[in-house]
Amino acid sequence: MAQQVGKITKPIFGGRGFSDSAIVNDWQLIAGEHLAGHSMPERITHSQGRKDKGTLHLRIDNGGLAMQLQHLEPVLIEKINAYFGFAAVERIRMTQGPLPERPKDERSQPRPLSEIEERSLSKCLSQVKDEDMQKALERLGRAILGKTFKEKP
Repeated sequence: MAQQVGKITKPIFGGRGFSDSAIVNDWQLIAGEHLAGHSMPERITHSQGRKDKGTLHLRIDNGGLAMQLQHLEPVLIEKINAYFGFAAVERIRMTQGPLPERPKDERSQPRPLSEIEERSLSKCLSQVKDEDMQKALERLGRAILGKTFKEKP
C-alpha cells in the first residue's frame, strides 16, 4: 500500500521540491517533537538543474521558536542532510504563520502486555547496555507485542 500511496503523492510532492513525501512524513523524526509541533516543511527549492544545496521553506507558527531556530539552523540543516544522505539543504527560509490543522492521531494504543510478555521483553532487553537504546527497544517491543500478537488462552 505504501508503494501505491508513493506513486500517487510523488507528482504532488515533486512539484514542491520534495523527491517524495518522506521529509513531510518523517518531519517529527528529523526535527524533533517540539519543533515539528510548531513547524511544517513547505517546499525545497534548488538552483536550476541541481538536486543538492537547496533552500528548505519552513512555516513556523511561533515567533520565539523562529528566532531560536535561526541560531540552531546549522544543526537542523545537518539533521536534514543526514536524513537524506547528501547535502540536500544548504539554507532554511522561515515564514511565520499558522499551520494547517493536523488530523487527530486516532491510532489505537497497544494493549497492555501480559505478565509473561513483560518478563520476556525484560529478559530480551537485559543484555542491552546503552540506556537510551534499551528504552527505544522497549517502546518498540511493547508496540509490536501489543499490536500483533494475541496472548493464547
